[in-house]
Amino acid sequence: MGRNGLILVLILVLLFPGCIGEEKTKRGKEVEKLAGTEVKKLRVTLDFDEFPRKYTCDGEDVSPRIRISGIPEEAKSIAIIMDDPDAPIGVFTHWVIWNIPPMEEIPEGIPKDKIISSPIKAYQGVNDFRRIGYGGPCPPPGKPHRYFFKVYALDSTLDLPPGSTRNELEEAIKNHVIAKGEAMARYGR
Repeated sequence: MGRNGLILVLILVLLFPGCIGEEKTKRGKEVEKLAGTEVKKLRVTLDFDEFPRKYTCDGEDVSPRIRISGIPEEAKSIAIIMDDPDAPIGVFTHWVIWNIPPMEEIPEGIPKDKIISSPIKAYQGVNDFRRIGYGGPCPPPGKPHRYFFKVYALDSTLDLPPGSTRNELEEAIKNHVIAKGEAMARYGR
């Protein structure tokens, strides 16, 4: 590119600065929409900011209580993905659960079965430990890791078989998310 070409590019950038990155912004907003409506925000809370041992591989390895508020009336089910983005191998999935009836509190100690009928009704999938259900924090020694509980309110129940993977769940919830939120807690050893 010659000097004239470079000058032309600079002029275009100066005249149309809003166009750069616009496509990325549009795509991001499309993901945030369902049938033309914005995805609402859920408030998701845990009883702690740092995991008590009970909820980790160093303790009883039971799922914690999760509180959810702001669930839209039109929600038909809830899905949850828990992951650790600080794992040495990349994002590590600890829990995949869906078809939970819309409720403001998920109790602790969800059984580690594919199909749950008590204390809530739900389906669970395979985590990155290659087990069904909740697998608590179990980081290597060093800096504490962050664990995110990503909660999705959906406009339907999912026709997704129990034992499915995170990728399969993420594909199934596309175009069904009407509200979402997350909570984060840390654990280190």
